This record gives sequence, structure tokens and C-alpha cells, in this order.
Amino acid sequence: MIESQYDLVVIGSGPAGQKAAIQAAKAGKSVALIEQTRELGGSCVHRGTIPSKTLKENALRVKNMRSNAELSHFQLREDVELATLIDRLNEVLAEHDSYMRRQLERNEITLIHGRAKFLSPNQLEVTKLQQEAECISAANIIIASGSHPRQPPNIHIDHEYIFDSDSILSMMYLPKSLTVLGGGVIASEYASIFQALGVKVTMIDRYPRPLGFLDDDLTDVFIQAFEQMGGTWVGNTVVEECHWNNVDSVETVCADGNIYKSEKLLCAAGRLANVKDLHIEQAGLALNDAGLISVDGQLRTSVPHIFAAGDVIGPPSLASASMEQGRRASCNALDISVGKMHSMIPTGIYSIPELSSVGLSETQARKTHGDVLVGKAKFDEIARGQISGVQNGMLKIVCDAQGEKVLGVMIVGEGATELVHVGQMALLHEADVDLFVDCIFNFPTLAEAYRVAALQIIGQRNAKR
Repeated sequence: MIESQYDLVVIGSGPAGQKAAIQAAKAGKSVALIEQTRELGGSCVHRGTIPSKTLKENALRVKNMRSNAELSHFQLREDVELATLIDRLNEVLAEHDSYMRRQLERNEITLIHGRAKFLSPNQLEVTKLQQEAECISAANIIIASGSHPRQPPNIHIDHEYIFDSDSILSMMYLPKSLTVLGGGVIASEYASIFQALGVKVTMIDRYPRPLGFLDDDLTDVFIQAFEQMGGTWVGNTVVEECHWNNVDSVETVCADGNIYKSEKLLCAAGRLANVKDLHIEQAGLALNDAGLISVDGQLRTSVPHIFAAGDVIGPPSLASASMEQGRRASCNALDISVGKMHSMIPTGIYSIPELSSVGLSETQARKTHGDVLVGKAKFDEIARGQISGVQNGMLKIVCDAQGEKVLGVMIVGEGATELVHVGQMALLHEADVDLFVDCIFNFPTLAEAYRVAALQIIGQRNAKR
């Protein structure tokens, strides 16, 4: 068996693995990146983030054309193939794959195509396509193998009628109706995207509202927009089983006796770490109760020279956070000073409408600080929102009790995932809310909402004095 030695080996080429490998290579270390699929980029590129956002862009176009039907007389064909709605996806993926391969070559990173498993804490065996095996030793190892959809025991995912989040875009045709199980980020994104495309979507979850980690006033806007498009939200409902009735529909049987029928079903019930074939026990590792790999603040596992980053360690499970985790895991493994990872990571939910937040929510701020001041700006009161028709939205700023320090920013509405970065910069620099009033924003823009919300807080502050 061939045996190779590296300073650092990374398992997985998703956002975390790619950035980890490049960081180590730029530090002058010998690096190998192991990827079991032919393509680079992991689920983020090929089954999750990029495909779903590509579909979302076309769903928005369809929604806007329907809104302007008097101008364009637009109507989507009933037999439209799903592939036509993500027609630019292959082009985007090919370009992304080419870009990543050039990056690896430029940084002299050895790319190994094969399935890895631990032989010991410092040794890996990689089985390649023709079943030949290579033994690799490394001083440091970073596990960035990503995650896969969780499959509840009472739901049989057949990928023909009942799909998970990795297979939903493999449908041939746009269905007439879709049941979405779950109320998290993936469920909310796909439910609103398919509804915008004209599919009759029913969203069912055990909790009273979707996206429970956000404030209620934001999720109220999301539910209202979803239902205005024709969707149905069913909260506080436990699903007992789902099955294809062998005739015409998937039947979702709920504990309250209701049965929901749809042409297709998406089960979005969370994700679990991809470690099935890694044999992490031979490295001295074990999964935690959540089915993930536990790490400390340095992204170090219980084995000192093995680190983990990205979805395999769990929340926030954002591509943006995974990239930074990968870079930091590499720095920590190589004793490169990198400072403390700040907590101001924006959450981006690419639903229709988008939602995004950074810092503390109003609920979290009240628990932590007691009294807080809150300012809100609705998009239908902002000139850009009125002009562009983006009126179903809101920006909210949360400040301390004195109405000075910004504690958090939350936004719902199209453009939220871009707008939130203005608030992120203010939080990173511990700015006073007055900054948003002193700043002269372009007019008309949705960013003007920062100024309106800040003025509300300053008004409350002055009234208290």
C-alpha cells in the first residue's frame, strides 16, 4: 500500500474543508484534501446552497412576472420541467468547480479522490475508485465532511414521491402540490420558493410558528407573505406517518386526525454529521448526543491534533460560518495566531421574502439586558419599497435600555441578506444607534430603513430623559 506523509490532511471539500486546506498551504505546509465525490464543494455547492438559491432567483422572476401580468401577460406552463427553472445551475456549478480546482493547484494542495477512514489518530486509509488504497499519515487532521438529511423513522424517503432536502431538486416536473414537513431554515426556504412558483404548498410542523429562533414579529411577516402567495401554514401539529397511496397522492397522517394529500412531499427534519464511513472511533473520537462531533473554542476535538469544522459540528451550519471555521481550525492546528472568533455571524434565510439577523434578537436582548429600546421601519413606508413594490418587509434595531448601544438587527423582506451587513458593521464596531442617523444613505434605498428605525429609538430615548 502506498504511504504518504503530510503536515495537514483535510477530509471534505465543502466551504470549511476548502478554506482549511488553502490556509494551511499558504502557511507553507504540505496539505492533502480528500474528497469522495468527483465534484468539489460538497452539499453546499451541489445539493444545497447554490442549487436552492439558483431556483429561488427564478422563482422571484416568476413571481414578479405574475405580479406584472397586465404588462407581460405571463403564465407559467403547467408541464414545466424543474430543470428549466434551474437552467443556469450546471453552468454555475462548472464554473465554481473549475475555480476551486485552480485554487487547489495554485496552492499546491494534493487532491485525493477517494473514501477516507481512520486507521489510528494519525493515519487514514483512502480507498479510490478502482479499490486501490493509499495510507496517509498527518501531524494534524481536520474533519470537514459535512452533513446529510436526517430521516425520521416514520417517514420513508423514496426520492420519487417523498424527498429529502438533498433530493428535492431531482424531481422531473414541477408538482401541482407539495407538503413540506418542518419549520426550520431549509423547510421555510423550499416551501416559499415552490409556492412562489405556483405550487400549492402546505407546511406542517410541531411548533406554533416556523423559524422559532427569530422574533415573532418577523415570522409573522413571513407567514403572512407565504399565505398571501397561496401557501398554508399548519403549526402545533405532530405528523404520525407519510405514505404514497399507490394511486394519486402522498398522504400525511397527523396526530389530530387530519390527513393532508399532495402530489409530492419534502421532509426537512434537520441534518446529521457525515461520519458513517470514517471510523472515527479508531481515532479515539465519538459522536455527541446530537449526532455531531464536539469541539472546543479552538475547533479542537477531544483528540488534540484532530480538528473539525462546518456542518459536521452542527449550528450555525451556515456556509459563511463554515468557511471561517475551516480557516481558523487550520490556523489553530498550525499555531498561527488568529484571535477570537466573534459571535456577530449574520443568519441568512433565503426564503421569499428573505430573513436575516445579526446580534441579539429582541427576545434574547430582553432576557439578557432586561429593558431595551426597539425601533422598526416598515418597507411600505420607505420610498424604495414603494417604488419597487418590495413593501412586505421590516427592519428592526434593538438597543440597550439607554437607547445608545446597538444590540441586534433583524430584517425581513427582499434584500434582507444584503442589508444586514450594514448592521453587522455597526455591531462589530460597537457603534451607537446615532451612527444610522448621522450616516447619509443613498435615496431612494431600502438602507434608509436603518435611519427610520434609529430615529424611533432616539425619540424613545429623548422621551425617557
